Amino acid sequence: MTNNILEIHNLSKDYGDFVLDRVSFSLPRGVIMGLIGENGAGKSTTINCILNEIQKDSGGILIFGKDHISDEIEIKSKLGVVFDENHFPDIFTPMEIGKYMSGIYPGWEWVAYRQFLEKFELPKDKKIKDFSKGMKVKLAFAVALSHKAELLILDEATSGLDPIIRDDVLDMLIDFVQDESHSVLVSSHIISDLEKVADYITFLHKGKVIFGHEKNDLVDNYGIVSCGAAIFDTLNKTETIAYRKEDYQYKVLVKNRDKAAKNYPKAIVSPATIEEIMLFYVKGEMQ
Repeated sequence: MTNNILEIHNLSKDYGDFVLDRVSFSLPRGVIMGLIGENGAGKSTTINCILNEIQKDSGGILIFGKDHISDEIEIKSKLGVVFDENHFPDIFTPMEIGKYMSGIYPGWEWVAYRQFLEKFELPKDKKIKDFSKGMKVKLAFAVALSHKAELLILDEATSGLDPIIRDDVLDMLIDFVQDESHSVLVSSHIISDLEKVADYITFLHKGKVIFGHEKNDLVDNYGIVSCGAAIFDTLNKTETIAYRKEDYQYKVLVKNRDKAAKNYPKAIVSPATIEEIMLFYVKGEMQ
């Protein structure tokens, strides 16, 4: 069994006005990876290529150590997928969806499915067309978690949920990876969710991977130096990533905030959130 549940090598897709450019990253077993980036950064394109919903131009994708196209049927029986849009026929009820899914997935578990319907307070005999957006997303999670999936792929899946249910779902994701052969790839705009649950963060910007780091490395080490022009001019440029000029001061993203605090005692050095790190890369001036 390979230690990586998902491996992407030099994945490229050219749409003319947008290019996914040689994207590479690996997702180990037993972890949650957050995929972040602004709208149009390439997150959904990457996920759709992984699922073979769109055809890649070049590169390799291995899931469970197997090619994502030649072994697609076997792979998809062990994948759980949740999008922010409803992919189920509106005229079906949750019980009818369950019957349909039990015919598709060899590992379908009716007991687990009924428990999720109850937990999420989803009426089992009501047509999906009468569900709210949040209810539809909860149904997708119920299906994804009821067929012994080893890899969950979530594309903006929590954005339609209220904070209470979102918190429940995040707890379920943490439980899901306690079995160290399971993993989660989650793309989300709600960065605070990823700060809570992700082990790794992969950051896409304009179709390229800017970085892939352990979340704790980002949260524990990155920092923002706030200073005036005099200190800004003395900063060691090899230790800074990007800066933003505000009215009377500069804000500078650094990789090692403890070192910055020691080297520039007159500057204010504060921790950087993942959202702030992303904003510096997207909107800041690179050094």
